Amino acid sequence: MCEICRNEERSNGQICVVADSRDLLALERTREFSGRYHVLGGLISPMDGIGPDLLQISSLVKRVAADDVEEVILALTPSVEGDTTSLYVARLLKPFTRVSRIAYGLPVGSELEYADDVTLSRALEGRRDLD
Repeated sequence: MCEICRNEERSNGQICVVADSRDLLALERTREFSGRYHVLGGLISPMDGIGPDLLQISSLVKRVAADDVEEVILALTPSVEGDTTSLYVARLLKPFTRVSRIAYGLPVGSELEYADDVTLSRALEGRRDLD
C-alpha cells in the first residue's frame, strides 16, 4: 500500500483505479478525490502481449470483495486499451459494488472546431444537466 492510501483520513468507500503511478499523481494534483487508489500496472493490450493476468486486476477484485467499497471509479486512458480494460474490470466488479468511469471530453479553453470526432462524441455522451 502506498503512502497516500495509508493516510487514515482517506475514505475506504471509494477506490480510484489507474493504470500507473503517473495517473495517480495527476489525479492527486486536483485535490478532488479523497478515497484510495489501485494501480493496475498497465492496460490490457493483446497486441503488446499484455493480458489481464499480467495486471493487478485479481488483487483489485479481492480488495473490493473483502472491503466495504461503495464505488470503484475507473480513471483509465480514453483509448482502445483503456476502454477494453475498463469493460473487463467493470464486468468483474459489478457483482460487488457500483462501478463508474471518469468523464471524457473537451479540454478547458479549447475550440469545438478543432476537436476530433471521438472527443466531441464523448463530450456529448458525458454531458450533465446544469443546476
